Parts: sequence; C-alpha cells; structure tokens
Amino acid sequence: MSESKPHSVVHSSNHVGDNGSSDAPKDKKKGGIISKIRRRLTVQGDSETLDGGAMAELSRGAGRPKPSDQTEDHHLHLRCAVTEYSGVSKKGHAPYNPRKKNQDALIMADDPATNTLILCVLDGHGEHGDGVSAQFRDQLAMEMMSHPCWATDIKKAAADAIAKVEHQVIRNFRIDTEFSGTTLSMAVIRGNKLTGVNIGDSRVILGLEQDGKLVAEEFTHDHKPDTPGEKERILAAGGRVFAVEYDDGIDGPPRVWLGHMDVPGLAMSRSLGDAVAHTAGVISDPAFTEKELDPSSDRVIVVATDGLWEFIENDETIDLLFPTPGPAEAVDCLVKEANARWMQEEQVIDDTTIIVAHLFDYKASDE
Repeated sequence: MSESKPHSVVHSSNHVGDNGSSDAPKDKKKGGIISKIRRRLTVQGDSETLDGGAMAELSRGAGRPKPSDQTEDHHLHLRCAVTEYSGVSKKGHAPYNPRKKNQDALIMADDPATNTLILCVLDGHGEHGDGVSAQFRDQLAMEMMSHPCWATDIKKAAADAIAKVEHQVIRNFRIDTEFSGTTLSMAVIRGNKLTGVNIGDSRVILGLEQDGKLVAEEFTHDHKPDTPGEKERILAAGGRVFAVEYDDGIDGPPRVWLGHMDVPGLAMSRSLGDAVAHTAGVISDPAFTEKELDPSSDRVIVVATDGLWEFIENDETIDLLFPTPGPAEAVDCLVKEANARWMQEEQVIDDTTIIVAHLFDYKASDE
C-alpha cells in the first residue's frame, strides 16, 4: 500500500502490559512491569475475551455458523500449474481460555476467466483477531477479482484490494483494531506464474525436486521486528524493539513497543489492523515475490500460518509431506505434527492453517 490508512488510538484492555514506562531498556526487559506473555504466541492478557473467546460467532454465508476447523479439498480444472490442493484451518488449544475461538482463516478461490488460483492464510491476533481475519476471508478474493487491473496486474489488484478491505475493517465498529489484527500470506497462481504476497509472519514455501527428492525453497519472507530494514523503520517512527526476558533466562521473540509505553508487544513488523502498533512503525504494505514455475522441478506449494512454522522448519515441512500421497494427507500430517510440537514445547497449541498444492500433476508415488 502506498497510502497509510487512518488508525485511531483510543483504548484497549488486550495488550502486553497495563503499565507504561519510558525508562524501559532498549534491547530486552524482565517480566516486572510487562505482564508475562507466552514466548511465541502474540497475545496474552486478563480479558475474558482473550483470543476472541467471548465474541459472537461470525457467520459464513447465509446463516451458516463458521466452524472452528475448516477443511476443503479440491481438484483444479483451470489451465494453471496447480492440479490438486487441500487446506485446513484448525483451532488451537489454550487451557486458560476454554472459550477460545479459531482466529486463523483461509481463502481458496479460483477465477476461471483468468485461469487464476488464490491460496491465502490469515493469522488473527488480539481480542478481535478472529473478526479481522474473517472479514478478509469473506471479502478479499472478490475485491481482487473485481479490480480493474486484475487481468493485467496481479500485484496492483492485490495491494489495492488489501488496502480497501483493511480500511473497511478499521471502520467496522464491531471490530476493535487498536490491539487486534491479522497476518496475510498468499500464493496467486496464474498459468505457470506464481506471485507471493506477504504481510507478517505467515509464509509460502515451495518443494522442488532435486536428485529424486524434494527440497524446500522459501518463497515469501517473514516480517520480524528485528529484521534489518524493518527495525530501522520502527525506530525511525519512534517505536522500540526488544524481547521479554523470562525468569528462566530465556528470551521471547523480539516485539514492537511504543516509545513511551510498554504496549502493544507485537511480534511482527507488518500486519493488517493493529492501529496502536502502526503508530510505532508497523505497516501493512504487502511484500511481493514472483516466479515462473518450472514443470521439470517445481512440485509443491505450502502456504501456512506460524502455527506450523514456529516449530517446524521449511526443510522438515517438505520432508514430512514427501511420503504423503496427496495434498489432503499432507495437510493432515503437518497439522498433527505441528500440534504435537506445540504441546511438547509450550503446553498450548496455536491456531494452525495450512494449504498444500501439487503442481504439474505431481504424485509422491511417481518419485
């Protein structure tokens, strides 16, 4: 997005700490004035609506309740590189919040008129994160496909559509975006051309065949607060970047904070929504990557939220899905393994959304 959208800052009960301080160290901070937060999950607080737990169910379509776990399988009949794909969005587990809702969402939409497939994951966070991700899920694909440049300029259509939906979310009085937002990671396949669109720390990777096995290639790149360029922008805007140091001496991820208060503690440098974080240098501009897919080597696309990437690296993701016969089985395998890792490491499970697409009639049994 070339234009910054208005973000009003009024109040919120859902942030990392209730006590502000201008005397915080620049690099890391002990648990004291900052409420203790999980090392990897973005959100923690005392509100009963933490992770959207007490919000009314949002509807999918006419009167249909949105399921906590959303699964779709597809065989594609477009003239594009993808021949089969499957996706699931699975609610996590938080023992402190039995009413927790799935704040992730997925988009899988095809446009026969342009032979284009959209595969997108969204990772909502904050008290109203599920509302933010749901509005993008319900509106983004249509906004992209109805854009006047959709047939000729995917990047402009995507950037403008994202900006438009974000503006609508910010203006939606039912969704408080001051301390809530979502990531977005998307693969757009038109013919044999792949366009990656990324905001935040969800991710798109490719599985390439080399010497009879699949190897991983990172296609989009996470927006972390300590990434060069991202950190400089945040500091220039008056924000701070540091990690919380816990009593056991282990640091959490670097987070974005206001210059004069220990809020919001966002663990990414780009996001949609998050009005308070945007005053500290966080932006919602998408980063684009492009590639002409090669029928001789490109085999698989994986699009996922950090429910997968937090404990499973790119290479291991490809190793895990390599033996599976199809995208549906690959998605199931990855979700189960990711959930097991979360329980082992953190005793909670993050919402996890994964899409796997096979390219050029790839079948694991063929290799």
